[in-house]
Amino acid sequence: MKFGHFDDAAREYVITNPRTPYPWINYLGNHDFFSLVSNTAGGYTFYKDAKFRRLTRYRYNNVPVDNGGKYFYINDGGDVWNPGWKPTKTELENYSCRHGMSYTKIAGERNGIAAEVTQFIPLESWAEVQRVKLKNTSGEKKKFKFFSFIEWCLWNAEDDMQNLQRNFSTGEVEVKDSTIYHKTEFKERRNHYAFYNVNAPISGFDTDRDIWKGTYNDFDRPDAVFEGEPRNSVAHGWSPCASHCIEVELAPGEEKSYIFTLGYIEVKPEDKWESKSVINKAPAEALMARFDSDEKVDAELAKLADYWTGLLSTISVDSGDERIDRSVNIWNQYQCMVTFNMSRSASFFETGIGRGMGFRDSNQDLIGFLHQVPERARERIIDIASTQFEDGSAYHQYQPLTKRGNANLGGDFNDDPLWLILSTTDYIKETGDYGILDEMVPYDNDESKATTHFEHLKRSFMHTVNNLGPHGLPLIGRADWNDCLNLNCFSEDPNESFQTTGNKKGRTAESLMIAGQFVLYGNEYIKLCKEIGKEDEAAAAQVHVDNMIAAVKKDGWDGEWFLRAYDYYGKKVGSNENEEGKIFIESQGFCGMAGIGLEDGLVKKSMDSVKEHLDCEYGIVLNQPAFTKYVVEYGEISTYPAGYKENAGIFCHNNPWIMIAETLIGDGDRAFDYWAKITPAFLEEISDLHKVEPYVYAQMIAGKDAFKPGEAKNAWLTGTAAWNFVAITQYILGVKPDYNGLSVNPCIPKDWDGFNFTRKFRGATYNITVKNPEHVSKGVKSLTVNGAAVEGFVVPTQEAGSTVDVQIVMG
Repeated sequence: MKFGHFDDAAREYVITNPRTPYPWINYLGNHDFFSLVSNTAGGYTFYKDAKFRRLTRYRYNNVPVDNGGKYFYINDGGDVWNPGWKPTKTELENYSCRHGMSYTKIAGERNGIAAEVTQFIPLESWAEVQRVKLKNTSGEKKKFKFFSFIEWCLWNAEDDMQNLQRNFSTGEVEVKDSTIYHKTEFKERRNHYAFYNVNAPISGFDTDRDIWKGTYNDFDRPDAVFEGEPRNSVAHGWSPCASHCIEVELAPGEEKSYIFTLGYIEVKPEDKWESKSVINKAPAEALMARFDSDEKVDAELAKLADYWTGLLSTISVDSGDERIDRSVNIWNQYQCMVTFNMSRSASFFETGIGRGMGFRDSNQDLIGFLHQVPERARERIIDIASTQFEDGSAYHQYQPLTKRGNANLGGDFNDDPLWLILSTTDYIKETGDYGILDEMVPYDNDESKATTHFEHLKRSFMHTVNNLGPHGLPLIGRADWNDCLNLNCFSEDPNESFQTTGNKKGRTAESLMIAGQFVLYGNEYIKLCKEIGKEDEAAAAQVHVDNMIAAVKKDGWDGEWFLRAYDYYGKKVGSNENEEGKIFIESQGFCGMAGIGLEDGLVKKSMDSVKEHLDCEYGIVLNQPAFTKYVVEYGEISTYPAGYKENAGIFCHNNPWIMIAETLIGDGDRAFDYWAKITPAFLEEISDLHKVEPYVYAQMIAGKDAFKPGEAKNAWLTGTAAWNFVAITQYILGVKPDYNGLSVNPCIPKDWDGFNFTRKFRGATYNITVKNPEHVSKGVKSLTVNGAAVEGFVVPTQEAGSTVDVQIVMG
């Protein structure tokens, strides 16, 4: 069942039924200021950090779902409704929600009144603009009351939910003309405030939530709205809000627009006050003035559209299948931008309170984003490296506002350091900017301990070398990529965290996933060393990589697939000898991508085992058989019901590793089949089962052992976005940046005739035509560049500003 449709020309997903199986959201903003908005106007807004600078409140895990947001109410002679259906849920004669590139348009119509709300965050601003168009579609004059509503957050969203005895006494506001200012805690330690403005006279306002709605009412029946009478309340403590009331009169066919601006202001400490207890409003008024007319809003929307046209023009494909094209050209790239901005911090599943920017996560998110805005990717790499420790280990996350490491989720995840090699080498291949290696970068943000960024990469590499277990395989530490395989936890106490507890922490539990990762990114480190003339360093690193390959072949192969780990006791995990959890996806993916045993047929056997044991209708499950009992020496993985999350769920983040490994052995049919199974554009028809948005990837889909296979959870913020973009563009379509050019080596389904691909690379535009007359999956028979034959499949870097014609014939 579908709840809307794609509008590819407009780069929008159009929702036509507000009763989606779960709130379907969009992200507004591209840099410092962000907003989440659902198809029924739920969501919240924040500056940089959803924990420390949240402007508006949102209630997670609420009943009913998605309560609280940025609402508009119409009281038409006692008939009260919302353009976005919620929260009153009054039936609408017409409804649509258009989620586009960093904007959302929600429209509703009832009883001769049409309302359209366009929400977006203009480029280079700390403000969200909401333009409301109200039109009389009847043949009679319409006179009605129009109300806005937001609820202020008390800045630190975690404290806002926990420290009620304080926060119920701190709310402070000011009202001037048509602007409501939120200045809680401004007189003491804060130098920032927020405001909510409308560019029209108002007939009244409210800033006290409980007075506005009535103490025992929900958002669906606020007294001020239903009675049509604002209270002009001024909040003193309790829960401050912002509601404007406008009296609207429309002749038949007449339309009026109102522009609301939700903004954030920082001032210097000496410039905080206009007069005693009156905040300095000058910067807020200047910000409002940027968006106070339709002409100004239209200009900003045009800038935003041009911005996204530019971002999305770097990579595009014409495959002949609109589902592939919209995924690659629009939505996957869009999601990569969002995951780059958010990491795993703020979605409708991630509260923005408990997690910051992940060290591992952000390094991976970069690989799907850096072609769009490479200078921001460079800055992010340096930010990440600056939180690393001197021994090469890392904080597991850091806060975006302070850029400092955050130990709330523990440390010692031994895969973390190696991801820095991935992001850095991919960045240099994309840009040719070797200068990043010479940047002086601190450890734990201590500038006195700064070394070159290259030294950070070396310490990342050596961290694995210096932390090997009894079999010469990498120690897993707290965990590896799978946070829920906790081999040193041994928890019997339900009050303990699996990821921060180490009841039997030792140096015996080893990870085959990290072993494959070390070989893969160790080889990338070696290749980089050779590119910059560090031959001795490359030779020394090669010894360690060769030793790891030997260790994996000796003690990491189980006969038909790669082991997953050795536990605390030195017993095999992910072996045919185990009762449950005989085979895991992560080690097959990474050892496969690393090509360990490729020449001996090990990768082919491993991939065949994945197909036999892990593949299902909705994707590749993480492990089989699913765990049906708690295994104390394995930790959290065995606590989930069978088929969900890490216990045999389809963890979409790791599916692309198998796709990529399949392309290395030349099986384009399998690689593409795996890609299509989890790609949202291919799942639109089963939206009622899948539940989450049909335009972005989910983190997890319920596996074949689940009660409801195919049901997804945790959309938007997942490494699935970047890895699937890399899998489809660089390995299946096969267009991959390298140090000295653009590699074009597709691995596609045999029945494809070919495809066209446009790639901007280091200032040149490459128009690539791939033809597959012999219907093979892999193999470049000929390559011509501007009519001249070139050996191999690497297009040498061309002059910036040039347009390059590339012709590939497969065979």
